[in-house]
Amino acid sequence: MNTRRNPKEASRRGGKPGGPSQAQPKSGARNHKSGAKPGITAKAKGQAAVKSYSITEPAELLPFLLSVITNKGRNSVKSLLARGQVSVNGKPITRHNFQLHPGQTVTIDQEKQVQAKEMTLLTIVYEDDDLIIIQKDAGLLSIATGEDNELTAYRQLMEHVRLTNPRNRIYVVHRLDRDTSGVMMFAKSEAIQQKLQNTWKETVKERSYVALVEGAVKKAEGTISSWLKETSTLKMYSSPHEGDGLHAITHYKLIQANRHFSLLEVQLETGRKNQIRVHMADIGHPIAGDKKYGAETKAVGRLGLHARVLSFVHPTSGELLTFESAIPKTFLKYTAPAPTN
Repeated sequence: MNTRRNPKEASRRGGKPGGPSQAQPKSGARNHKSGAKPGITAKAKGQAAVKSYSITEPAELLPFLLSVITNKGRNSVKSLLARGQVSVNGKPITRHNFQLHPGQTVTIDQEKQVQAKEMTLLTIVYEDDDLIIIQKDAGLLSIATGEDNELTAYRQLMEHVRLTNPRNRIYVVHRLDRDTSGVMMFAKSEAIQQKLQNTWKETVKERSYVALVEGAVKKAEGTISSWLKETSTLKMYSSPHEGDGLHAITHYKLIQANRHFSLLEVQLETGRKNQIRVHMADIGHPIAGDKKYGAETKAVGRLGLHARVLSFVHPTSGELLTFESAIPKTFLKYTAPAPTN
């Protein structure tokens, strides 16, 4: 089943009004019945402070909570989750889409508060026992480059998973450049990381980007193929000679353009370091803001590259999951066709 997750069920932390768009998976909402037998657990701090519910049929946690907590608004219920005030079988759960099963007990403790640390420049759009999918904003490193105390997606997510168990860890599956925004995946075990990396080509069904590039791209679509090598200064470049480096294939389609900038949909057939950046420069249209690969304009004040779609087969369930993030509004603005009189 092709599942597109709803970002409104995501846990957005550190978000800024009017900032970069969140991942926008498209899905029909599923209706959940409460399927629970309510009960009250008496405690010294007050009988009404803690309530327990026995689960009688499958449901996702947030919809279930909304069905049994009728005296609070949606945001208040989500805050209970974020503060660690909801437990399943005694274990605090913060994930909105945590799957409940018959026989489990959900406990809501309105006095206990475990405040999660605010996240910066990222949104968790999906999480289960195996994976975390995030929307990364431009300006955030995926992982550390060697400097102490660097703000990274990895470090923030590690702190997040250790809220429920100090032994929990996350594992890097793939990376996005610091100034590239969009959808990114991490594993929650080494076994899942290895399974994804070893079967990446078969597992990932779609990995597409949007690129804001300099100049008017005349050809409506095309494919770029070359062999990528790295210089001693860590800059990638294309070699036309077969076998001289790592083979890289990039497909693109023109979305819209004016005489200054073009907006392209870019599909990766291979995932090499800086692949899109090198290939766009190869065709004479470097990514806006990418001084390293020949860009002359700063345009939107960031790298004009956004990871828009990540679609893959879940390594455990076998379900096809698709996460789609909206095109940044600034990309659309800079490539809007000139008005006609």
